[in-house]
Amino acid sequence: MYNLVILASRPSDWTHDQFIEWWRGAHADMTYGLPGLCRWHHTEILEAMDDKHSAGWDGLSVLSFKSKQDLETALASEEWTKAVEHVGAMRGRRIAVMGDERVMVPEQ
Repeated sequence: MYNLVILASRPSDWTHDQFIEWWRGAHADMTYGLPGLCRWHHTEILEAMDDKHSAGWDGLSVLSFKSKQDLETALASEEWTKAVEHVGAMRGRRIAVMGDERVMVPEQ
């Protein structure tokens, strides 16, 4: 799998619950149609380690595609454009990275 990983925090005037509801609801509806999307895992961040670098994040999404080319096709799609427009000027923070997935411990 080739993954797009997004770590995000809410805008300062939103609650954590509002942001998660939006991300898993209205924004998810914009994302389901991405061409080539094979899997999507979303984690609601409820706790952070004790250091200051880990605090302040609300959620993590891992969107999986069969190849880098499939992800690039999705990022060039009308569906991606609509999803980005849906985020608009939200004012939250995000980190977005991409790369190959390697299963280190398989599901049991």
